[in-house]
Amino acid sequence: MTSDLLAPLDLAFWNMESDRHPMHLGALGVFAAHSPTAGAHAADLLAARAAAVPGLRLRIRDLWQPLAFGGAARESDPDFDPLDHVRLHAPTDDFHAVAGRLMERPLERGRPPWEAHVLPGEDGVSFAVLFKFHHALADGLRALKLAAGILDPVDLPERAPRPVEPPRGLLSDVRRLPARVPGLVRDALSDAGRALDIGASLARSTLGMRPCAALTSTPSGTRRTAGVVLDIDDVHRVRKSAGGTVNDVLIAVVAGALRRWLEERGDGTEKVAPRALIPVSRRRPGTAQTQGNRLSGYLIRLPVHEPDPLGRLHTVRTAMVRNKDAGADRGAGAVALLADHVPALGHRLGGPLVGQAARLWFDILVTSVPLPGLGLRLGGHQLTEVFPLAPLAPGQALAVAISTYRGHVHYGLVADARAVPDLDRFAHAVSAEVETLLSVCDH
Repeated sequence: MTSDLLAPLDLAFWNMESDRHPMHLGALGVFAAHSPTAGAHAADLLAARAAAVPGLRLRIRDLWQPLAFGGAARESDPDFDPLDHVRLHAPTDDFHAVAGRLMERPLERGRPPWEAHVLPGEDGVSFAVLFKFHHALADGLRALKLAAGILDPVDLPERAPRPVEPPRGLLSDVRRLPARVPGLVRDALSDAGRALDIGASLARSTLGMRPCAALTSTPSGTRRTAGVVLDIDDVHRVRKSAGGTVNDVLIAVVAGALRRWLEERGDGTEKVAPRALIPVSRRRPGTAQTQGNRLSGYLIRLPVHEPDPLGRLHTVRTAMVRNKDAGADRGAGAVALLADHVPALGHRLGGPLVGQAARLWFDILVTSVPLPGLGLRLGGHQLTEVFPLAPLAPGQALAVAISTYRGHVHYGLVADARAVPDLDRFAHAVSAEVETLLSVCDH
């Protein structure tokens, strides 16, 4: 039986989990149904196809051998049975309510850590599928690849290779040292410089603004989900009028929605600028099959305290440009990269501590998960909506994931159900913020 050791970041995610800290990500896809039995047919298809996707057979096994130093490894499960992972539920009229309860449940650690829950709609004209993947098995891009393997086959266009940007920041010129300097020395100096840059950026990120209590919670293990659908044309109207990128607009919408939500709750927004972690994939063309996580990130302050919606967008745009100029491997959001230099035993013993430290590192996760522009189907049934669901870090109350699919932007919201019983109000605030931006831009 072949196996491969978990990378340090994957191992940290694996050891971070507990009953109160389920560390899985997911996606809730809504499909148009041709008949009341479409959900049952979809469940049969998912189970039948899962056996042919090698990545879905992988379980994670803890290792305590002397040379493994407390690590873990992925290996093919010889007893893999798709029926252990695909479940058909009773009809429901609220996909998100059921998804929230299902996202509470930790994945069983003794077998491949993923599940597909099929939720027939009571209306008979729709059904939903909730995919769950442990974060140690897959990041967002890898999870998309695995889920696509059990949907109807589609021909995905190949992406043109992107040039690799040279590193910037403190000691970046070490890479230009003379060729006679041994490569290992150059790498060590570069790593040290990167670590110093990350540490300095992280220290600076803790200064200035007061924390946002509404985004911090004692972990309860409970989950609530909600979704928001926007017209991508509205987002482009704002972008063309106010400048920036689509991603800048979508992040600014989160900042504005937080402001509305906090004010409605009576929490106040003066000097509130929560730190948002914006994950950045480090995957390169040709590495799509790589298991686990290939992540860095940007860290920005969401200008919740700023009353002007265009002012919030300008602040977000400026921060994102600054992050991109510095590169994704040096700012405070790149802390995950330091995991590459921590021995496996450190992740084994320190996993829970790393999880608790997340609230000191950032206040809210805002992540984007790319989807193919082509229409996805399951058993011939069209995927009409898809809400990505990000993992919720221990001690944090809310996470936001965003995907663009067939002319619409989908916000997937995950919250600690006890800390955020009013998640629907935040979802409404997202829609209201877009309307405000449109109104301001049109005038």
